[in-house]
Amino acid sequence: LQNDHKALMKQVEEALHQLHAREKEKQARDEAEALAEAMSQNQSLPQPFAKVNAVTPGSPASVSGLQVDDEIVEFGSVNANNFQTLQNVATVVQHSEGRPLSVTVIRGGRRVHVGLTPKRWAGKGLLGCNIIPLQR
Repeated sequence: LQNDHKALMKQVEEALHQLHAREKEKQARDEAEALAEAMSQNQSLPQPFAKVNAVTPGSPASVSGLQVDDEIVEFGSVNANNFQTLQNVATVVQHSEGRPLSVTVIRGGRRVHVGLTPKRWAGKGLLGCNIIPLQR
């Protein structure tokens, strides 16, 4: 009876070692895939057309979470494909006063969505930030 118990415990131990080894391999594969996916996502970041170089505290832009050095990829309907001048952005802002705009920026190598509502506030303009075009 003792010999049967020892043999059975040895089988259980070996099976546990194999199970943990497979789990470790799976985890390593998953991490490698996640890293590869993150790298390919960085490669596929859209082309920014403008950059935020100033945000006034307390302004609609500040309240929405827009930050200095955010690179703008989409500003409402304006994107890198149809952007010609900052007048495109100004037109979208004027037509969207009081209504939320979807703004997509690249911040720290990541794509970030910001809900920005242009409106009148104590300061100048409807946004309270300064946007400059990026040279291509």
